[in-house]
Amino acid sequence: MPPGRPILDLAWLAMLVATAITWVLGRSGWVASAGLAGMALVFALAWLKGLAVILQFMELQHAPARWRRTLIGALTLIVLLILLAYGLSLR
Repeated sequence: MPPGRPILDLAWLAMLVATAITWVLGRSGWVASAGLAGMALVFALAWLKGLAVILQFMELQHAPARWRRTLIGALTLIVLLILLAYGLSLR
């Protein structure tokens, strides 16, 4: 087994768990009833999944810090802008 394989398997499993949690919360209606807090939780899970993709699957944990900061910053900005748009739509 390649040396990096166990961490990739764990990252993949964590992403599956986060997806399952998001699905359960959405199907139960909790996200809709919780409003912005519920959506923030869903997007926090999405952000963590994106972070796993960036660091593990794109292997940027070994790349120059500039690349990591740029992609993580872009991911964070996109998630925050979507949450802002959702929050404004609740008014």
